[in-house]
Amino acid sequence: MSTITTTTPPRSAPSGAGLRGPVRVLVLQHRRALWTAGALALAGVVLLTASVWWNSGTADTYADTGCSYPDTSPRCLAALDDVLSHQAWLRDVLRYVGTAMMVLPAAIGVFVAGPMIGRELESGTYRLAWSQSVSPTRWLLAKLTVPAAITVVAVPVLSAVYAWCRTSPDTDRVAWYDTSAYAATGTLPTASALLAIAIGALAALLVRRTLLAMSITALAYGAVALTLGAVRSSLWPVRTVITPLNATPADLPGGTLFVGSGLMTGEQRLPGETCYQDPVPEVVDRCLADQHITGIYTDFHPASHFWPLQLVATGIVLVLAAAAVALAFRVLRRRHA
Repeated sequence: MSTITTTTPPRSAPSGAGLRGPVRVLVLQHRRALWTAGALALAGVVLLTASVWWNSGTADTYADTGCSYPDTSPRCLAALDDVLSHQAWLRDVLRYVGTAMMVLPAAIGVFVAGPMIGRELESGTYRLAWSQSVSPTRWLLAKLTVPAAITVVAVPVLSAVYAWCRTSPDTDRVAWYDTSAYAATGTLPTASALLAIAIGALAALLVRRTLLAMSITALAYGAVALTLGAVRSSLWPVRTVITPLNATPADLPGGTLFVGSGLMTGEQRLPGETCYQDPVPEVVDRCLADQHITGIYTDFHPASHFWPLQLVATGIVLVLAAAAVALAFRVLRRRHA
């Protein structure tokens, strides 16, 4: 009697098959959110590159017309107006994308605090994972590793594309110190996202409530971001230009972030309004003489200070993130030793 053997066709590997343990479970559990985040990031890259390409094409078309800026012929004025409108549109796109990059770290932190950790702690489903030979420490490590890995890969790409678009030759540039542009370029966006992840994990472990953890994360991260924005100019020594009292003020370099100005009396600084509150010239001159004013100082950050300011702020944010992670593991061990 012959034996009939059958072979079972190999099954296709499920999503996340290359991962193991709680990391694989986490990826499978939140795969829709991860795919959505990836699609949004890709859409942002496409939007930026397409906008620059469209603006560059308009500039090339204007250059091919042979028109120049002083030319007031109707044909050249129409072409110039088309170029300027495209540049304004691209500037708006850059600011909108920069604003979205400012909000991105908070959104990541809220997701970690809520759907990723807070919901499991609130519903008690974390006990199922811990009963499957997964320790609490390994469980939390997976919750932090997955969003951190995605952040380290995706956010620098977005920042690099944004920086390339902002400095495109045909772009009506957004200044490097603009709030949205500064928050969307350099190393700070990645560090900010990692801080938001750490805050989200800590908030979820402390309150164990989804909505409350999400709210605390948004507020805490927002407070840190606002504080850093307020002290940004003081994170690196400013450059100072001192102009003699009756001399013509010196021109500052292009792309300069103005910090402040005032009056000088030797080595002492006085507020700029010290002698200029009275509109009478004689009174002003008498005050300047009585105060022994010798010149006017101007503090500023040139464009070359972008990276020093960024790296100092990044270091501060990473230290805060490390402290939040350490505190999160401490809370976990104390409550679930």
